[in-house]
Amino acid sequence: MPSMSEEPIYYYHREKNVHEKETVYGEKWLRWTYGDTAGRLSLELLVKRAWLSRYYGWRMSMADSTRRILPFIIQYGLDVDEFAKSPFVFKSFNEFFYRALKEGARPIAAADDERIAVLPADGRHLAFQNVDAAAGFYAKGQRFDLASFLGEAHLPEAERALTKQFAGGSLLISRLCPVDYHRFHFPVSGMPGEARLINGWLYSVSPIALRRNLGYLWENKRMITLVDSPAFGRVAVCEIGATMVGTIFQSYLADRAVKKGEEKGLFRFGGSCVVTIFRPGRIAFDRDLVAQSANQLEVYAKMGGRLGVAAG
Repeated sequence: MPSMSEEPIYYYHREKNVHEKETVYGEKWLRWTYGDTAGRLSLELLVKRAWLSRYYGWRMSMADSTRRILPFIIQYGLDVDEFAKSPFVFKSFNEFFYRALKEGARPIAAADDERIAVLPADGRHLAFQNVDAAAGFYAKGQRFDLASFLGEAHLPEAERALTKQFAGGSLLISRLCPVDYHRFHFPVSGMPGEARLINGWLYSVSPIALRRNLGYLWENKRMITLVDSPAFGRVAVCEIGATMVGTIFQSYLADRAVKKGEEKGLFRFGGSCVVTIFRPGRIAFDRDLVAQSANQLEVYAKMGGRLGVAAG
């Protein structure tokens, strides 16, 4: 029997209402790095370190990287009709990677109803009504460490203000693969503050890696933005860097009101992750997200799709 790290990755496709097997970009390399003894040595010495991702990002920003664009589009079946620009005009693979889409390519669910929250990114989503009860969603016995994720584990418990606010709250993990649209958006309307950077490593956030150690989510570089929403109260919207994703770029303006679905920023090359945390009792996630997540299955859906409704 294969170990958890060797098992294929399946997800539920929300639009098609079917379960599908994921085509993993760089799968052989990932399985070697996180599953083989020599691979794990290279992980600690090279892969998780920022300089490697900076170097690869630099290579993907060179003019000659454009030769990778068309083969990538063909191999992964990307829909060029939704691109804001022709694939022939990008000046580098990185520019193609964080491409914008045409207006309307990602319809925003119930756009005029601020009590409906939306998914912040294209990708594979896990949703848990209570973060404290979420366990085993990538590997048995592993729990989401809220204090570590919010950068407060080093503080005495009495001083963990954010952790106290979000303890028992609702958690959404949105995992982006290299083939996905790599801009992220606000899941709710409200007033965002400044994005706070927490420096860290750059491990992969693929399930191949997270089945080994869920802690990569809070050991990696990340940025946390608090959004004060009239309908949902305070919401933490957090972006996580990963291997080959050294750059998280925020394009929004702090202290300026935003609408749900409005662009917040972008990731440069690689797979990455957005984590959204609501305070307790403020949102009821949609049933399909909760049901599939309870069975340890991610739900593939696109940015702007419905996430849930304000509770109370």
